Amino acid sequence: MVSKPNLLRGLALGAVVLGMAAPRAQAQTADRKTALSANIGLLQYSGNMGSDFWNRSGNDLSVGGGGTITRYLSPSFDVAVLGYYETYKFSSELTKGSNFEARIGMVDLGLKLKLNNGKILKEDAFIQPYLMGGAGMFLANSSGQVSGKGFGVTQIRRPEVFGLAGLRFRLSDAVYLDLTTSQHYPFTERVDNLSSPSDKLYDRFLLHQAGITVALGKMQDEDKDGVSDKKDKCPGTPAGVAVDPNGCPLDKDGDGVPDYQDKCPDVKGVAALQGCPDRDGDGVTDADDACPDTPGKAELKGCPDADNDGVIDQNDKCPNTPAGVSVDANGCPLDRDGDGVPDYQDRCPDRAGPASNKGCPEIKAEAKKILNEATKYINFDFNKATLKPSSYPKLQQMVQIMNDYPDYSLSIAGHTDSKGADNFNLGLSYERANAARAYMLSKGIPADRIEARGYGETKPIADNATAAGQALNRRVDFDPYLTGETNAAEVKYGAAPTIQEIKATGKPVPTRANKVVPKKAPAKKAPMKRK
Repeated sequence: MVSKPNLLRGLALGAVVLGMAAPRAQAQTADRKTALSANIGLLQYSGNMGSDFWNRSGNDLSVGGGGTITRYLSPSFDVAVLGYYETYKFSSELTKGSNFEARIGMVDLGLKLKLNNGKILKEDAFIQPYLMGGAGMFLANSSGQVSGKGFGVTQIRRPEVFGLAGLRFRLSDAVYLDLTTSQHYPFTERVDNLSSPSDKLYDRFLLHQAGITVALGKMQDEDKDGVSDKKDKCPGTPAGVAVDPNGCPLDKDGDGVPDYQDKCPDVKGVAALQGCPDRDGDGVTDADDACPDTPGKAELKGCPDADNDGVIDQNDKCPNTPAGVSVDANGCPLDRDGDGVPDYQDRCPDRAGPASNKGCPEIKAEAKKILNEATKYINFDFNKATLKPSSYPKLQQMVQIMNDYPDYSLSIAGHTDSKGADNFNLGLSYERANAARAYMLSKGIPADRIEARGYGETKPIADNATAAGQALNRRVDFDPYLTGETNAAEVKYGAAPTIQEIKATGKPVPTRANKVVPKKAPAKKAPMKRK
């Protein structure tokens, strides 16, 4: 005989040993559909001789054994084949001299309802309740006595039905401890050899079992993450990546970026920044953002730069600099010559000058006087464009002025009196202006800094009716202007093509010998007092 306490202790120890030794595998599932159980059990009888249901005081408790084969059907249902055998003895306390001994076997087919189906409890819950019901065969050889009168061995082969309630304890992914109680109702009265006057079948049995269940089979797990392919919602997980029960990579901060790809796994962030946070949404992670609460530019460590000059707003002392202007470290436009006129507005960024002259040095009074009086000293042979030698000193002075003021250009405009034909006078004015220009070019002044044009007799400064007036009208004007500004002759006299412009069109420059007349100048203005 084995007492129930010793039985349970031995069963528990065996369960623990099996749980530690079992390989890692998923429980009985669609991948591992078959499970085997080995059980130790105790039968209890209730019938016409009496009952020992739930009676734990007897010292002659016998022990039986059984096994179960279970097949997975779905998360909620399994089908099982159950077998059990025990030699059972019962002595009646109601009627002296009544007892029996039976060698009992039961083979049943049952349908199991699992409560750990993912709807009531998780499939991998530690405690997994279940219910089972079914039918099978009750097999027994029974002998004994009734009221002191013995009866021989009786063979019993009868159908039975049963109901079972069980608790399964998950010891590992593949090994379980099962505790069950089932009631079996065989369709017979012959176990105790007593019949009821009402012909009712009273022989019933309780079966209490404890057992170890091991799930068999091989789980399909292509990505080797420990979650079967049928349950794996993320089947392509890289090797070695920790996953959740659904086979998806862990994401501790819940930002949608798995931990193995998340550079900030403990703080919720955005996928575009590999899981790192970006409060101001400027594409720069907060950890790298010098202005984390204000949208800015990546190249400026996430700080704003409203005028796009490369200096962040908080350091920009000139925040409204026009686009494309070069600035210093304070965000202010560069001023190389330090004259207070920024380079982008300074016509002479490398030479200091007042803002009134667009940042360029002003021509000194002495030089202006030379230019203004030059017309008096530039002389030509009569009716010719040949410079007289007396003109050279003054022209040389003008060459020096052009060298001293490299940011200026010079306008040379030729004029005649009204004597002679208009075309002759126009050609003569061009030739004389060009003669003065050619001299200065020969002294090294760049051609693009001197423009020559002729106005003929159209722009008199005195009355042509007198010889004195005609003398004043026969002149060549020399007017400086900042390179890039409007030509000084056009400002004074209006439009007239320069020699360069005429040549660019492929037309001949007016001369006294040809009849080509350039674009007519505007109508004559009132004579101007010569400065």
